[in-house]
Amino acid sequence: MTTFERYVLRRLTAAFALTLAALAGVVWATQALRQLDLVTSKGQTIIQFVGMTLLAMPFLLLAIAPFALLIALIVVLNTLSNDSELIVINASGASRTVLMRPVVVFAIFVSLFCATLSLSLAPLGLSALRDEITRVRVDLVANIVRPGRFIGIEDGLTFHIRNRSGDGQLDGLLMHDDRAEDTVFTYEAARGRIVEAAGRTLLVMQDGTIQRRTRATGSISIVRFQSYAFDLSNMVPSGRAAVYKASERSLADLVAPAADDAYARDNRARLVAELHDRLSQPLYPLAFALIVFVFAGQPKTTRQNRTLATLAALVLAILLRSAGFGVLTLVPTMPSARFALYALPLGAMALCAWAIAAERKPAWVRKLSEMLELAVERAEIRLRKLRGHHPNEAA
Repeated sequence: MTTFERYVLRRLTAAFALTLAALAGVVWATQALRQLDLVTSKGQTIIQFVGMTLLAMPFLLLAIAPFALLIALIVVLNTLSNDSELIVINASGASRTVLMRPVVVFAIFVSLFCATLSLSLAPLGLSALRDEITRVRVDLVANIVRPGRFIGIEDGLTFHIRNRSGDGQLDGLLMHDDRAEDTVFTYEAARGRIVEAAGRTLLVMQDGTIQRRTRATGSISIVRFQSYAFDLSNMVPSGRAAVYKASERSLADLVAPAADDAYARDNRARLVAELHDRLSQPLYPLAFALIVFVFAGQPKTTRQNRTLATLAALVLAILLRSAGFGVLTLVPTMPSARFALYALPLGAMALCAWAIAAERKPAWVRKLSEMLELAVERAEIRLRKLRGHHPNEAA
């Protein structure tokens, strides 16, 4: 690659990384709110909350990466044009491939990045998130240990702690057990911890007392202990294996699910739609890159307006991706529509490649540009009228 091509590629990479980080932060914040209620209501720590939300990041990056590429290309190409760098390159006699080559190389790298996310990292992260959500919902500590509250684990058994530290230690523990017909037990301990040992779930209490009161006579006896284990195995919520949705399954699981997989048997059409969606998603960065190059890759003087070209590229890219989402909803009920998932980006790429090779705008591009120019002109006239200026009055 020439010096100019490496220069453009560096600028595209920097703009893409910055845009992707900004969009990822916004999207992560909105998605994190969906898990906040589950985590806080189950008593999880902030570290567990952040870890769970980060597991969805590969899936979120896959969704926003093509649009980050779109924004990066528009920003860089407009900056090169405003700084007259494209005009200088064109005046030197260089062909359009000097600018097109780094754009295509950059789009290929982003497509490979999306392919890695789509085929491997995104489903892996979502399946791990499903495992964590299932674990939280059946976690004994999360369901019965609430600092500062009296929790009825079951009829006749009440549990209370003053505080729970980040490492799982329970401070200021109190447990009242009146399930027995003849004796009432009250356990107090300075600290405790719930542990798994020999297939049992035990509450190990340290530095405490056991108060036993006989119902018949009312006599009370107190036993002091340094360590005491209380069996909680019968109170552990019954867990069930996580059921993975189509987006949470690996590529191999989509192609050949297990014979005893009830979800796959009942939702085979969804698995097929997910498979073809993953395979087609890496095509969109290339399509977006060519769309932007058709509209914004031409050198223009500073007197020429590039707003319409930028707007046209944005509109077409958004319409293309929206059409892809629309086709995806049809695949479960219309299996033949899966071919349209590939036809849309490939068709856009072929049309843009033809327009670039012919070095002229096709008729549909000219018509779209004329419509946008007319809309902008009418908007400017209305704006001038609102400001009190006559349409033909000089600014």
